[in-house]
Amino acid sequence: MSAVHPVNHHAVIPAPFGALGLRIDSGCLTGIDFLPAGATLRPPCSDLARQAAEQLAAYFQDARVIFDLPIALAGTPFRLRVWGAIRAIACGETRTYGELAATLGSAPRAVGQAVGDNPLPILIPCHRVVGHRGLGGFAHAGDGGMLDIKRWLLRHEGALGR
Repeated sequence: MSAVHPVNHHAVIPAPFGALGLRIDSGCLTGIDFLPAGATLRPPCSDLARQAAEQLAAYFQDARVIFDLPIALAGTPFRLRVWGAIRAIACGETRTYGELAATLGSAPRAVGQAVGDNPLPILIPCHRVVGHRGLGGFAHAGDGGMLDIKRWLLRHEGALGR
């Protein structure tokens, strides 16, 4: 899951756990960054940024929203395979790093690195990937705020007890 990046965002929108910065390039959504609650909001500066903001707001109301946005992913063939496998995890479900690794014929650590480099969290729902002993992943990187976001998203989707 991506954290704060020092980039210009095409929109900064409110989220139940803080704010999200949206990055767009060549007519495609290329990045979603988690920003702190105090981040200055910025209205969408393009039609695509407006559509992305509207679809994310709808997701925050109903986790079953299907995103329909043009995206562009830059990554190695392996990362693209991992991100594709993550997108296949249904709302309300989780998979462990080990389960994904077995599906992809890889190692959990390599899957974890690809998950951590996901440029489009929520759309590529990396929060649905958990450790075999708990939430795992970025949640143990020492950033309690990211752990809170992961918990919120999993609760919102019904994958974690309220």
